Amino acid sequence: MSDLKKYISGRKKRDKKFAEGFDDGYEQFKVGVMLRQARESAGLTQEELAHRLKTKKTAISRIENHAEDIKLSTLERVASALGKRLQVSIA
Repeated sequence: MSDLKKYISGRKKRDKKFAEGFDDGYEQFKVGVMLRQARESAGLTQEELAHRLKTKKTAISRIENHAEDIKLSTLERVASALGKRLQVSIA
């Protein structure tokens, strides 16, 4: 287990408030990272993706860095603009 994972595990045990918000925050962070990775693997800049979506570069940056409360319809539009298909699963 990495030092970071050990720290997070210990902090979750000691700090109930931290533990409650951590998992939700981490999931939102992962969505933004996945979107950025998909954009980069498609060879697009934020500006180029924004042009395809008829929006501004700042909107793409906000999605990639603060993906909380992102709509499924927005995810579908981004996936389509990247030449991908959105796949959602409940585990």
